[in-house]
Amino acid sequence: MNLENSVALVTGANRGLGARLVTELLRAGAAKVYAASRGTAIAAADPRVHPLTLDITDPASVAAAAAAASDVTVLVNNAGVLAFGTALDGDLASFERDLRTNYLGTLRTTRAFVPVLERNAPAAVVNVLTLIALAPVGPMAGYSASKAAAHSITQALRAELRDRGITVLGAYPGGIDTDMLAGVEAEKAAPEVVAARIVAALAAEETVVFPDDASAGAGSVYLSDPLKLEQLLTG
Repeated sequence: MNLENSVALVTGANRGLGARLVTELLRAGAAKVYAASRGTAIAAADPRVHPLTLDITDPASVAAAAAAASDVTVLVNNAGVLAFGTALDGDLASFERDLRTNYLGTLRTTRAFVPVLERNAPAAVVNVLTLIALAPVGPMAGYSASKAAAHSITQALRAELRDRGITVLGAYPGGIDTDMLAGVEAEKAAPEVVAARIVAALAAEETVVFPDDASAGAGSVYLSDPLKLEQLLTG
């Protein structure tokens, strides 16, 4: 997709990967980027950045955002939450929060923006998923499941939107060095690297990207033997 003069909206744009995605979209030539977050308005030095209040778990907030950002051609579903816990011992209320945000929030936002994207086509949806949507990590069982649901709906959306001028890209990073994984001892990719590779994949009209070295290696394992990846990640 040609990103020159595109209009993008990035959810969860106030920090971490979301903030880097805004930067990379601007670098790729976007004319405007809506930097959406549910909290404090984002202060932006670049006049092409337009802060937007958006809580993807709130239907009214999502509808208002779709009405306000009626010129969007690229929707980046990046907002998410992570609750730690195993399948048997994790707090179910936290697991439900992950599902409401990572799965239903992503789907709700996409549904609201599909008419906008179709009207402005050619257009694209980018769903920021995770490698562990494809095979779970035990201490993040609920999060993995919510992202697995988001992975499945990404596939469904790709099929449904194919003939409507909207491409769908699923991004499957490994661990990223952001606040979400603060305190977790593991290999982590620099968020700016992940963001740059996601935007490059979007420009190349790819449908799947493993945007860091660790996920690229694990992704190769998954594509050849999904069960082997499950065994690797569960140790």
